[in-house]
Amino acid sequence: MAQTMRAAAKTKAAPGFELIEAPLPRPGPGEVLVKVRVSAICGTDVHIYQWDQWAQNRVQPPLIFGHEFCGDVVELGPGVKGVKEGDFVSVETHFTCGVCRFCRTGRGHICQNVQIVGVDRDGCFAEYVTVPAENLWVWNYAVDPEIAAIQDPYGNAVHTALACDLVGASVLITGVGPIGLAAIAIAKRAGAKQVICSDVSPYRLELAAKLGADMIVNAAIQDLPAEVAKATKGCGVDVLLEMSGHEQAINDGFRSLANGGQAALLGIPSKPVSIDLATALVFKGATVFGINGRKMFETWYQGQALLESGLDLTPLITHRLPLERIGEGFELMKSGQCGKIIIYPGE
Repeated sequence: MAQTMRAAAKTKAAPGFELIEAPLPRPGPGEVLVKVRVSAICGTDVHIYQWDQWAQNRVQPPLIFGHEFCGDVVELGPGVKGVKEGDFVSVETHFTCGVCRFCRTGRGHICQNVQIVGVDRDGCFAEYVTVPAENLWVWNYAVDPEIAAIQDPYGNAVHTALACDLVGASVLITGVGPIGLAAIAIAKRAGAKQVICSDVSPYRLELAAKLGADMIVNAAIQDLPAEVAKATKGCGVDVLLEMSGHEQAINDGFRSLANGGQAALLGIPSKPVSIDLATALVFKGATVFGINGRKMFETWYQGQALLESGLDLTPLITHRLPLERIGEGFELMKSGQCGKIIIYPGE
């Protein structure tokens, strides 16, 4: 095995990235070395690429970034059990402490000491990456590697959608980036009777239609609550899945929610938002869920079950690039003219 590898890294506290030749990592106790087959670009990676305020406050260069991937176990560190060399795996990218109150009560997805691969430690925009063995998801059926690489955002969509009662429900998804797009297929597979999607990107609204949305609303030129009222005979939707983090979308989503409805919020606002809590939530008797990551590993079992039942995520993937062209992928993500962008680190 070579002693170095190619990687995309944030080498200094400034916008951009560099393609570097990095030392091959070695697995420590309880860890494994994974040879990356496929990775994918996430919005978080774009924050790091642009070096915005969040990235400046969180990331400590030098760092190999990237956290969505799949690959093959090629080396075991001391004490590893339950996995073997040659296993094809995806990775739960939230590494929990195991000892805080939340971890000890089965809520590791909100661990107060969580570390994230590609954010707090070297990530997957590289040929190899080390991860804790306990975070591996070993595939036991012939999953498409491109689908295996996007289990992180897909898992977020599964967690968000299945927090609510979907059977027979009318559902509004505000924001159809890759996670919102995946939620369409999940909601339909879980028994939703009607899925309405809103966004300001015609490109992504077209993708939403391909993934099975019953109705799309361009919130830049249409009145979302009015369109929802027409589509639901004035009742509003039973379920709101908020994926955008945009103040207007959040408020319009709650205006579109029926009395007694449920809302699951995954989108992260870039700044504090204003909302009329009395009208939007209290008087409606709404139930609201804040969603963070994936339940470990309940969401993973649910996600694989949906895939095995026939849920198709392939329309999410719109671009495929080698590692050397990953900068093009970041720019595409900034433009919004894409779905999921797949990166191949090998030759």
